[in-house]
Amino acid sequence: MSAFADDELHPARWWHETADGRIQCDLCPRDCRLGDGQRGACFVRARAGDRMVLTTYGRSSGFCVDPIEKKPLNHFYPGSAVFSFGTAGCNLACRFCQNWDISKSRDMDRLMDRAGPEAIAQAAAKTGSKSVAFTYNDPVIFAEYAMDVADACHARGLKTVAVTAGYMHDAPRRAFYAKMDAANVDLKAFTEDFYARHTASALEPVKDTLRYLVHDTPVWTEITTLLIPTLNDSDDELRAMCAWIARDLGTHVPLHFTAFHPDYRMTDLPATPAATLSRARRIAIEAGLAYVYTGNVHDPAGGTTACRKCGTALVVRDWHRILEYNLTPGGHCRFCHAEVPGRFERFTGQFGPRRIPVRLAHA
Repeated sequence: MSAFADDELHPARWWHETADGRIQCDLCPRDCRLGDGQRGACFVRARAGDRMVLTTYGRSSGFCVDPIEKKPLNHFYPGSAVFSFGTAGCNLACRFCQNWDISKSRDMDRLMDRAGPEAIAQAAAKTGSKSVAFTYNDPVIFAEYAMDVADACHARGLKTVAVTAGYMHDAPRRAFYAKMDAANVDLKAFTEDFYARHTASALEPVKDTLRYLVHDTPVWTEITTLLIPTLNDSDDELRAMCAWIARDLGTHVPLHFTAFHPDYRMTDLPATPAATLSRARRIAIEAGLAYVYTGNVHDPAGGTTACRKCGTALVVRDWHRILEYNLTPGGHCRFCHAEVPGRFERFTGQFGPRRIPVRLAHA
């Protein structure tokens, strides 16, 4: 008898048999080797008989309509609505996870909403969303589901967004991002020691993902770093990270510094002071980065997109609310006509800072 219910037996990609009779998952650098009935570290990719399956295909932890700035993406159709969902599980083990009740869940009963790709695309279109985001937990681990949803979304003219830690191997990376229009990648720190101690993963594959996205794909890419007091917020580490972004990716790539709050298994550290975010932003600007933002705080200066040529405030934000908009539909400064990198269209108003839960009729 199978250890899994019939609806958990969706075929998974990227695995191979090993000489000792196990099968190895080739999705991410964890390279989990599984006997029959065993699950990988992410908990949602498992071995059933002589194959690997994805146990969360068609099962979601819930659906919401968010502002695109919440992902955060500031240069991808600002002010638009994004239909957001995730599943359960994660291939990292971040001690500071801000969505731990979803990403660390091993309780499949948390996945209350069931919906296939077409149902999700249809629901997103009905809400007036510009795009669909795979978020809350890392879409890398439910790549097959996310890719099928992306195909259904594209058929309806919807864009797709991956919010991810970027921890994956090259072959699945290429297949996965061929289906994405935008990505926000968590660059959790800039030392291997931090990644090993606090996420049980490694930095270099994340850097590989960022290089690939920026240089080898049309995927619009932004970066987020959650600043945790005493762990990844030193001037030296921030300077090294920003210098690498400027040199290896480009000064046009937007960078978001966001505030940590004590959660999950890291409750012994204080929340990130606003001054730390401002200091990090100054360091990044000094390194030559053109678009540096602060998040999880009220900071209009840190939320503003300014023209790199004339210095005019083009998109003024406070948290996820747009206060002023001075970009042309083609993404140029209205005053000096300099181009701003990103994806833009005619601005007709904003979705706003609210989050709207959605129940699918097909769930």
